[in-house]
Amino acid sequence: MTDIAASNLLGVWTLYMREVRRFTKVYTQTLMAPVVTTLLFLAVFSLALGGAARSVGDIPFTSFLAPGLVMMAIAQNAFANTSSSMIISKIQGNIVDTLMPPFTAHELTLALALGGVTRGVAVGLVVALAMGLFVDMAPDNVFLVAYHAVMASLMLSLLGLMGGIWADKFDHIAAVTNFIITPLSFLSGTFYSIERLPEAGRLIAHLNPFFYMIDGFRAGFIGHADGSVWVGVAVMAAVNTVLWLGCHRMFATGYKLKA
Repeated sequence: MTDIAASNLLGVWTLYMREVRRFTKVYTQTLMAPVVTTLLFLAVFSLALGGAARSVGDIPFTSFLAPGLVMMAIAQNAFANTSSSMIISKIQGNIVDTLMPPFTAHELTLALALGGVTRGVAVGLVVALAMGLFVDMAPDNVFLVAYHAVMASLMLSLLGLMGGIWADKFDHIAAVTNFIITPLSFLSGTFYSIERLPEAGRLIAHLNPFFYMIDGFRAGFIGHADGSVWVGVAVMAAVNTVLWLGCHRMFATGYKLKA
């Protein structure tokens, strides 16, 4: 049993490192490009729209906006890592190399999802460092920053896994991004405080799990949250549990993976 456990741990580590090397080999695309995109968002809102002179309560608008932009970069890249890995493997026909080793469904989910988490957190660090040259990015609560960065990366990694398993071609992944990921991201309070929304708008925002990852992450930097931080912590944990079980089910049954 000890040899089997050690073998599985080695296999999980090997699969995880494969996923990490996938994005580090093209770091200009996977790590540097998000920096440029995020800084452009910051420039548009702080310069073109006069955001530098505005505030949200007592908080300068740029300080309010910056953590949300960082979180968007984290989420988008975590999703891209796992979804692209699965769909490329399926289209190229080498998904068998992932399924053939004696991995359990939990081990497959763990290794692949952690690859996405690593990319998400790495992008977050790089983007935050770059943005710190223009905006004060000193964290107020390191626990909230770290927790939401990891849990948001995990959530989008698992979503990417499910999307990649479900998709038959790149158009399907694009549909998930365009009709699910992007709308939920933009309607999560990234660019505004939901306290300014009418009551119905605030209710809808609280039903959006992306709101909690943005709000909690931002609270870790500026010390202010639009919702309950601890409710957000619980929601993130619950959503990730459901998504994990969904990925496990897909791998265990071979949904769209085995002939």
